Amino acid sequence: MIEVNRLVKHYRVHERAPGVLAAARSLFHRSYRTVPAVDGVSFKIEKGERVGFLGPNGAGKTTTLKMLSGLLNPTSGEARVFGHVPFQRSPEFLRSIMLVAGQKQQLLWDLPPSDTFELNRAIYDVPRHEYKRTLDELVMLLKLEPLLRKPVRQMSLGERMKCELCAALLHQPRVLFLDEPTIGLDVTMQVAVREFIRRYNEQHEATVILTSHYMEDVAALCPRIIVIDQGHIVWDGALADLISKLHPEKRVTLRLLNAVEPTQFEGCHARLVSLNGLEARLQVPKEQLQKAVSALLDKLPIVDLTVEDAPLEEVLGQLFAGTAA
Repeated sequence: MIEVNRLVKHYRVHERAPGVLAAARSLFHRSYRTVPAVDGVSFKIEKGERVGFLGPNGAGKTTTLKMLSGLLNPTSGEARVFGHVPFQRSPEFLRSIMLVAGQKQQLLWDLPPSDTFELNRAIYDVPRHEYKRTLDELVMLLKLEPLLRKPVRQMSLGERMKCELCAALLHQPRVLFLDEPTIGLDVTMQVAVREFIRRYNEQHEATVILTSHYMEDVAALCPRIIVIDQGHIVWDGALADLISKLHPEKRVTLRLLNAVEPTQFEGCHARLVSLNGLEARLQVPKEQLQKAVSALLDKLPIVDLTVEDAPLEEVLGQLFAGTAA
């Protein structure tokens, strides 16, 4: 569905020193430097995959999505989406994709979203009966009924994002580029949007590329992640494999009935990380987890016990630190 081969996007940026004299000199002689936003990126994504596209600010995520959606021409390299070259912007290509950006909007500012929905129906030439069926489903799922006749300028960010997502899916695109789609939504609506994206992906075999700073979005939706840093891909594979590689130990959190001494954790096949009142945190090698849990339950007055992987934010932070070094 998506094939990218050594994709490059460089920007030529004007630089000058501060001050009036420097500003005057720049009228006649300008200095430039080249900024590599994306520098030789290659990957393939199959039909129906849900892939997280992650990286720190300025890593090249949004630039890559804009090239794949045809908004930017690459400096060099090749990209094909559904067999089309994106920057040629053929009508068939444009009907098959949609880019939803949390910081941008397609809604008409002074009009209610229902007008934008109707405009999109006409632009994509969606048959009236298909449009009504899809719109009714989206309105019900995203709870949009109170917003359909409300001017966009009077909406909160979260309300606008729900309407943006609805407008983006009315023509049932086969490729979704989602750039921070849950920004501004409360926790309940974030869960609803994730579930909808999953259901849309499964029902229509749509390919989904998701960028988000909410790691809950990525963990819930994306079995595979591509991590980009400073314009280069530093990881492409299963999310579980990345966590196992960088943080092979499990994290065990205990809630205790009464206070204990740190020495009581000795011989439990676990390393004590912190002991704060009635809560203890430990790290346990994955292969020793069963023995460790059994030993802890035998030796300590445990009220509650949880076992978790390392947080994805911490794993990515370690990955970025390693690439920087």
